[in-house]
Amino acid sequence: MSITGVKVKLVGEDGNAYAIMGRVRNAMRRAKVDPQIIEEYSKKAMSGDYDNLLRVTMEYVDDEGEEQESEEEEE
Repeated sequence: MSITGVKVKLVGEDGNAYAIMGRVRNAMRRAKVDPQIIEEYSKKAMSGDYDNLLRVTMEYVDDEGEEQESEEEEE
C-alpha cells in the first residue's frame, strides 16, 4: 500500500517524467489528497534522476497496471 492509496495507471502509459508527474499529481488532486502531500511528492520526485522519480512515485501511489497484470496471471 502506498502513502496515499491513490491508484494511477502507469504501465503502458507515456513514460516521460513530466507526464508521469502530471498524471500522479492530477490523480492525487481528484482523490482530495492534502496539498502538502502533493507538494512533498513533487519535491521528492524532482530531487533526483528518472529512477528516483519512479521510486518516489511508487511510494506515493499504487499502479493500477500491477493489479490488472496479477489478475491476468491468475487466469
